[in-house]
Amino acid sequence: MRIYTRTGDKGKTSIIGGRVDKDDTRVEAYGTVDEVNCFVGQAMTELDREIFRDVLADLEKIQHELFDCGGDLANVLEKRELKLQQESIDYLETRIDEYTAEAPELERFILPGGSKPAASIHIARTVTRRAERLVVKLVKADQKAPELALKYLNRLSDYFFALARVINCRMQVKDVEYVRSAKVFRDGKRKEEK
Repeated sequence: MRIYTRTGDKGKTSIIGGRVDKDDTRVEAYGTVDEVNCFVGQAMTELDREIFRDVLADLEKIQHELFDCGGDLANVLEKRELKLQQESIDYLETRIDEYTAEAPELERFILPGGSKPAASIHIARTVTRRAERLVVKLVKADQKAPELALKYLNRLSDYFFALARVINCRMQVKDVEYVRSAKVFRDGKRKEEK
């Protein structure tokens, strides 16, 4: 199979149901989802297979879901079957709750980092937020964007935050609190803004 096609040499690319400019917001969105997937893969190579057996299984599942999410974002057909399902969001919420209970209680904002794999997951978290912003931009422009993709990305970034803390916890590396942070969390959850 030949990797190059030459069909994009003039700045256009194919999506499911048409062709668009390579700098189209839709292409930016699913390209950013692909970027997230790469950082997840990087983090997976940095995790101990025994200590993080459960996490590695989750991250592989998430990599497949990120492919699904990217495919759903690239699809503009009128009648389209979406691959991403609500069950994926429900699963992330369950895991977030479990990770939050496992990690030490949090009172202040923390700096991204600690251990190397936690740092990679924090990068995945911030890139996920960028992907989410791009999907919001698609929706605002009244373009076809699956609602579940937006929900999934929102929940996934929360999952990555909780996971980065658990990675540091299991590796016995303390999270570094942001020194100028007020106490913004109570019982492991963020205080409601007034």
